[in-house]
Amino acid sequence: TATDHTPERLQFIQDQHSVNITQDNKEAVKDANLIILCIKPQNAHLVATEIAPFIPFDCIVVSIMAGVTLSKLQSWIQNNPVIRAMPNTPSQVLSGMTALAAGSHVLDVHMNTVSSIFSGIGKTIGLDEKHFDAVTGLSASGPAFMYIAIEALADGGVKCGLPRDVAIQLASQMTLGAAKMVLETGRHPALLKDDVTTPAGCTTDGILALEEGGLRVTLIKAVTEATRRAAELG
Repeated sequence: TATDHTPERLQFIQDQHSVNITQDNKEAVKDANLIILCIKPQNAHLVATEIAPFIPFDCIVVSIMAGVTLSKLQSWIQNNPVIRAMPNTPSQVLSGMTALAAGSHVLDVHMNTVSSIFSGIGKTIGLDEKHFDAVTGLSASGPAFMYIAIEALADGGVKCGLPRDVAIQLASQMTLGAAKMVLETGRHPALLKDDVTTPAGCTTDGILALEEGGLRVTLIKAVTEATRRAAELG
């Protein structure tokens, strides 16, 4: 059962996913065996304390809220296993990355259940909660950074004479392929970069331009700033 305070949004969810809908949070959770809290962090306390008395004892509670710690969640929902999850938007095309952190009442069976759910939309990794702000800054915010990079690479292709649609396709597939090379070969990105560069070749000149433009430092700063903001949300 899905809940939302906006009737139009609820109807859209039902039309898209054929699930039960309600605007009553307490009604939605009373017979649940797993609850996923997909709400804004600033609404966390209000919603969690509203539903806590109505959650079945053996129900797993999963939060995908940035910045809201397990200790806060567990103080509001005291008797249930609580797991934090941080997915990202590529989950929409089954290529997501979700980090999971377990609360104090979580058993292996609970973690396995939640991991199996998120594995259906990509990959999962179990981490200590202390890393979650960094996960948010890198993995959850990162797709936006990569979209900017893809757009900029495509712009470069257009400037060099490629049609826009061709440039976007080339940049996107290249990015996908480069990521698969890192994941599937297990080699360090620096070594894979060296495979592409040849003495006095065109790639070396391109890398020089990237270094002169400060791309490496800019990306590091993007992740650290997003991480800092994630820590403030809770």
